[in-house]
Amino acid sequence: MNSRETLQSLTHYTDRETIHQAVAAAKRGSHQGRLQITAAMAWAAYSCPDACPAVCDNIASAWLGRGPTPEVPRGLAEAPIEAGFWKAFWDVIDGPEEGYDAISITVAVASLGAALHEDFGPLAEQHALNHPGAAAAQRNPIPGYTDMSPLADCPHDSLGYALHRLILDNGYDPEVLQRDDIGLDGLPHVLHYLNARILQMHEVWHLVAGYETTSSGEIAISGFQLAQFGHNYSSMFLAVGMAIGTFKEPHGFTVAMQIICEGWEHGRNTPPMMDINWEDEWDTSLEDIRTKYGIQHYQSVFPPDVIESVTEAPLWRRVGPILKLLRYNLRLRKDRPLLQPQLAVQ
Repeated sequence: MNSRETLQSLTHYTDRETIHQAVAAAKRGSHQGRLQITAAMAWAAYSCPDACPAVCDNIASAWLGRGPTPEVPRGLAEAPIEAGFWKAFWDVIDGPEEGYDAISITVAVASLGAALHEDFGPLAEQHALNHPGAAAAQRNPIPGYTDMSPLADCPHDSLGYALHRLILDNGYDPEVLQRDDIGLDGLPHVLHYLNARILQMHEVWHLVAGYETTSSGEIAISGFQLAQFGHNYSSMFLAVGMAIGTFKEPHGFTVAMQIICEGWEHGRNTPPMMDINWEDEWDTSLEDIRTKYGIQHYQSVFPPDVIESVTEAPLWRRVGPILKLLRYNLRLRKDRPLLQPQLAVQ
């Protein structure tokens, strides 16, 4: 049995103790450990969304050395994972020859929805209905598109102006992807609302919750959104990211897991942001918004450009970050406590 077949065979119910043992093995550099926790994430993402909170709590607590460790409930409703899905999944993992950028990987992960079993959609909707951070999705109409033009006139220290500059300066689409292009109107109301609102407010949450628009920031905010809203796309994205790390970037797997777990923990500890009427806060400063709603700024043991610094910088500039990442991995292998956020790598 090759590694891909092993991951497929492991993608089923996984208990708390197995997750913790797998995380410990993955920290030591074990390929089997990486396979086991990736499979647990894939099971929650593509088969059993109600298992996601317990699976992620246990992965995060084992990785970070703190946090809740609930038993993964047995007997939860599952959708079958069929051969056709695995073919689509491996096609996404292999990816284009030139690699992914932020948009292309988003589209690739979203395409996996079409390969899921028909039983999965109702399970994902029910999970969203039950999630404490998704109450707004049950009572609010589908939001319209944000009118960006008035935001240029907001006070310069405000959320609205910061959002306008972020999108204008970087040439971003205000909603990341066009809703119609990914078929949101074909989803049940709750899932339609959640996905539309997350696309619409994704950059707002970057700004307010303190996630940079770097590679590590996008990975971390997926963990944050999954914890906040039970966002099934985020679980799918993270399962893909973990599989890419397992099979193609094993030396970066530990870094990705640290970032994912930090984002998950941050999302679990932040009051629900979906219920906030953000359009009423355009003129409010970011600091006042954080104070008003009890939102802490995201903190990481890594600098926000950690991935870019070891992949895109000139060779002479990569040496320092690479050595620091090697020291981080050495600490994991020795099971020594991690440094505090923003101190491990400068």
